[in-house]
Amino acid sequence: PGRTREGVKTFSGINIVGLIPGTRVADRYIVVTAHYDHVGVNDGQIFHGADDNASGVATMLELAARLKAQPPEHSVLIVALDGEERGLLGAREFVKAPPVPLSSISLNLNFDMTARAETDGHLWVTGTYQHPNLRPVLEAVQPNGAVSFAFGKDTPQDTGENNWVDASDHGAFHAAGVPFLYMGVDYHPDYHRPSDTFERITPSVFTSATEIAISGFRALDQALDR
Repeated sequence: PGRTREGVKTFSGINIVGLIPGTRVADRYIVVTAHYDHVGVNDGQIFHGADDNASGVATMLELAARLKAQPPEHSVLIVALDGEERGLLGAREFVKAPPVPLSSISLNLNFDMTARAETDGHLWVTGTYQHPNLRPVLEAVQPNGAVSFAFGKDTPQDTGENNWVDASDHGAFHAAGVPFLYMGVDYHPDYHRPSDTFERITPSVFTSATEIAISGFRALDQALDR
């Protein structure tokens, strides 16, 4: 989507976009996002990024596969974003030059870190303070495993790292006036460390988080633009 300079280095990035046509409101879009970049190599150590954010990409791809088998009511853009770790660069480029008018986007649903919910059993949902009409939709979704929704980290009282309104790619959509929701787990000791590896993920917990995220998408898809 663009380039940025850090010192004497220039970095290029690519966003990958897929379209799944809707059945009820094909001219309205839900944009599902997950960033596929990570920190990379630092001081000779590989930062693997299993939870941040291979997990979010995997959740998004599983959702895409389900939507191909059972089409959504809205048209859905599946967007793998680049450059999140360098300042939401891919998301900023997307909203700067969107493939569809921003006014036709009913929601950005962003997945970032969806695997490591074992600490508190929650997949956090940020954005219902800004869009309170969406909270009852997700509150009605029943968990079918070890992970349930928790709501927050989006109020004026949430400060610093406890406020996630602009913490990931959904922040670029929010700044552009597009309704957003973010789904992700809380911080854990392996966040932005080389130890964020697949071996630290409990598959059953990750599966449960992905299932409730997909159920949440289905509920939102059915509720929006009625």
